[in-house]
Amino acid sequence: MSTLWKTTVVETKLFLREPKTVLLGMLLPTAILLLLGAIPILREPSAEYGGARFVDFWAPTALVMALGMLGLQHIPAAVAAYRENGVLRRMSTTPVHPATVLVAQLIVALAAAVAAAAVLILTAWLVLDVPLPRHPLGFVAAFVAGFGALLAIGMLIAAVTPNARMANGVSILVFMLVMFAGGVYLPRFLMPEALVRMGDYAPPGVQALLETWSGDTATAAMGGAQAAGHLQPLQLGIMVLITVGAGWAAAKLFRWE
Repeated sequence: MSTLWKTTVVETKLFLREPKTVLLGMLLPTAILLLLGAIPILREPSAEYGGARFVDFWAPTALVMALGMLGLQHIPAAVAAYRENGVLRRMSTTPVHPATVLVAQLIVALAAAVAAAAVLILTAWLVLDVPLPRHPLGFVAAFVAGFGALLAIGMLIAAVTPNARMANGVSILVFMLVMFAGGVYLPRFLMPEALVRMGDYAPPGVQALLETWSGDTATAAMGGAQAAGHLQPLQLGIMVLITVGAGWAAAKLFRWE
């Protein structure tokens, strides 16, 4: 087995040994969606959502929460703790390069995000009758690009913060901003137009996830501003630029000890 594979297996075991990370990052968004779905009025069609239900409209927002927890909270805390505890410094003296650990962390986070998305989508479909993503290829593209941007930002936070405590503080602040723009705290149809547009292009791009998942319903709910179910190239391009820019900055600023 390659060094990267062995390191990834070890990091996966360490990840699964942290109940808080698993429960919050992978299961809490689904649990919140189920709790909302238990309220009868939120399962009824509404003109405010273009004839759809609140749970249909909020399901992609729950996914934004899962991605944010894994990309903006788990990654900065884990990497900063490794640095603060001297793990990266000690590994730099072994044949295993510290960069291998970072790549393994990103692989584990991506796998966890895919698993969280699968649990959320299947649970919403089986329990709440929320339709599966109507445009699977566009949804996958929006998912990968959006989560990639969050991972890059998470690595940048880990790169510029000197210890795990500060990394946690900064990541929580960024997480709250992303959740607000993503409509977690306030439904997007109630937000001012400027904030809605900001959320469209702020990682992980909630509108792209919403449109590729819900199709015509998303367009009707947001006033028909964009093409139904079509992943907007500008949204995807901005996510890629953020990923490249934040990733490059993280690589330049990162300290092994």
